[in-house]
Amino acid sequence: MAATATKKKITTNVKLQPLGDRVVVQREESEERTAGGILLPDSAKDKPARGTIVNVGNGRLLDDGTRGALQVKPGDRVIFSSYAGETFKVDDQELLLMREDDILAVIED
Repeated sequence: MAATATKKKITTNVKLQPLGDRVVVQREESEERTAGGILLPDSAKDKPARGTIVNVGNGRLLDDGTRGALQVKPGDRVIFSSYAGETFKVDDQELLLMREDDILAVIED
């Protein structure tokens, strides 16, 4: 009985510019009830490994001194590895700062 994540619109006024190949991700909220209707406490909820890109850095520095463009852009819904990034709070909002390499896939609607 795994909890599922719900699609949530980005509601952030945070002006946070990541550096290099890092991205800022807003994690999707997990449901409070299982499919069977059981109410889950916060400690039992699985943190979803899905979210929406809030902002991206200017790219990885390549050997020749140029910057390689990132494959993701703000607004992309992504799947990332469970242990990816650093979690932090800004204005009561939990965000993740991770490298682009930690993103496994872009969800296309």
